Amino acid sequence: MEWKLFADLSEIAGGRTVTVDAEPGDTVGDALDALLAEHPDLRDRIMEGDELADHINVLVNGSNVAHEGGLATELDDGDELALFPPVSGG
Repeated sequence: MEWKLFADLSEIAGGRTVTVDAEPGDTVGDALDALLAEHPDLRDRIMEGDELADHINVLVNGSNVAHEGGLATELDDGDELALFPPVSGG
């Protein structure tokens, strides 16, 4: 599976897209764990203890998983994962 990272998250990980070892049937949480295993520097930016920070948005196919199954959301083949920190501008 591939994560798309935005804003400073892409800088921390060294790229806007990161491929991780996750497959259909795994959960978003599994894919997030794989991302953090590959890029542990992201942990301080997106986690609060063992939980995903409230201000971090995780999307699957453009839909925020917080409004659906959360990190327990099961992945399907071809799903697009994205991780957004809060962004402001004007």
